[in-house]
Amino acid sequence: MGQEAKSARLLQMAEALKLRPMRVGELARRFGVSERTVERDLEALLELGFPVERLARGLYRIADRPPSLHPIEALALFAAGRLLYHQAPTRQYRMALDKLARMLPEPLRGLLLRSTQGLEARQGESRTLEMVARALLERRVLAFEYRSGGSKNWRPKELLVYFLEANRANLGLYAIGYERTYHRAVLTFKLSRMRHARLLDESYEIPQDFDPNAYLRRAWGVVGVREKGVEVRLRFAPEAAWRVLEGDYPGLHLEEELPDGSLLARLEAAPFKGGVPWEVLAWVQSFGPRVEVLSPPELRRLWLEEAERVLALYGNRQEVSGSPPKVRA
Repeated sequence: MGQEAKSARLLQMAEALKLRPMRVGELARRFGVSERTVERDLEALLELGFPVERLARGLYRIADRPPSLHPIEALALFAAGRLLYHQAPTRQYRMALDKLARMLPEPLRGLLLRSTQGLEARQGESRTLEMVARALLERRVLAFEYRSGGSKNWRPKELLVYFLEANRANLGLYAIGYERTYHRAVLTFKLSRMRHARLLDESYEIPQDFDPNAYLRRAWGVVGVREKGVEVRLRFAPEAAWRVLEGDYPGLHLEEELPDGSLLARLEAAPFKGGVPWEVLAWVQSFGPRVEVLSPPELRRLWLEEAERVLALYGNRQEVSGSPPKVRA
């Protein structure tokens, strides 16, 4: 067991030294060993054929030439690294990020590594992440307890994981698959709402007709739908038109630009509670009075009701218009 641990440490140390020069003390802290052990490991790497170079006293590196990339390819990998850092729930993502950085030429490699410092300190729960990843890679049924948003109850679920998706809005990870215990349908589950995840012995195959693009095509966030979605029609005021035109919002189709500069647009979204596309509601509300919901009437009515509740929180209209709130004794 000790030899296996050493072999794993040597490989990880080689990967670290390919990223950038590192001092013996830094390596010792990183791998939880003494500086003398690091020095012996460096000698072992040399004997194994790794081109370990001593740059200064106590400072070493392994020369590594990244693959040849087109500038746009390099920029795409750099952007992927930044997204990985923002989304990373645990320090275990560090190794994946390091491997990605190795593919980048300088100065992008150094910039990515410096901009993602502090990842090691993250202490997020990693067991669920590992179980979901293994469920997908090994095609094994995932059992867990789940608490829906706003609920206080944990309910047992068994999921055949078909896909993993990162929400473009909150960067949270979601598992998409067939839930067989109750819903018996393809649904989306947020990893942070799972607990007690474990793998069952039963295996499965991802259906050939499951197309993640088709499932998510009408998803404004991550809640996909295979049946008919809800068509939402909107009128954007002229002062919001530029945001809509440059926003690259998924599934948003511009119908007409009116003479006053306003825009008519439509999108098809997944219905949720009460048949209302809730994922679209928050985005629509972000435009405030600069957008009008033309249809469906359920969404138009819901937005109006929420606007009235906001008004009620702030009191009467005079207070909203700028008068200072009354101070209660």
